[in-house]
Amino acid sequence: MDISNPVDFTGHCVVVTGGTKGIGAAIAEAFLLTGADVVVCGRGEPPELPSADGRRAVFLAADVREAEAATTLVDETVARFGRLDVLVNNAGGSPSADAAEVSPRFVDKIVALNLLAPFYAAQAANRVMRSQPTGGSIINIGSVSAHQPQPGTAAYSAAKAGLLSLTRALALEWAPAVRVNHITTGLIRTENAAAVYGEDGGAAVSEVIPMERMAVPEDVARGCLYLASGLASYVNGADLAVHGGGEFPARYLAARSSGAS
Repeated sequence: MDISNPVDFTGHCVVVTGGTKGIGAAIAEAFLLTGADVVVCGRGEPPELPSADGRRAVFLAADVREAEAATTLVDETVARFGRLDVLVNNAGGSPSADAAEVSPRFVDKIVALNLLAPFYAAQAANRVMRSQPTGGSIINIGSVSAHQPQPGTAAYSAAKAGLLSLTRALALEWAPAVRVNHITTGLIRTENAAAVYGEDGGAAVSEVIPMERMAVPEDVARGCLYLASGLASYVNGADLAVHGGGEFPARYLAARSSGAS
């Protein structure tokens, strides 16, 4: 590892699932800035692809909820670039849903997107990475919901808890050639923040976070650069919390509010 430039990914190939917008696009752009060749995927090509310093990510259409599609994504990437060094399983998410009324079809889709898709993509990536002299790194983008579920997120929280457990299991099985790590994300300011967190874009929500701001997608991207780099060469099966310290306990907020009044 070149300690003078530990996040130089020139000559490396990175795949970011769900990398066409939001957090995924920020991750893709960060790796482009470090010199990596970057592949992003989605079910439909977006009007604009992630780019940085005049370099643009390559788009491959893939619904990674299907194991065959995940395998094809990896195979086409290797056919194009000759290698795969980093997989970031970023695709995920869920609308709020009442667990008492939600349909089995909804649950199946949420679990498929947030748990099965990362599993399928990781399997395909591992088959390539373990044959490379330099191995590889797999990073699963999780959620604080895996640790602290909120109302309306039952299927999503269960899937994300499974993703965290999957990370630790794969880290045991695939080391030392392939490192598998997890990032726990918290509240993130994206283009949809106003709709989710209020018209102020989350300013009020920031008051419950010790860092006094919501994360931005670039915060998660920096975590990915670290976990994929030589700086983290002995980091395996880890859960990196990128949530600003979490949220203050309700009793603390209540006491603070009472004291202020």
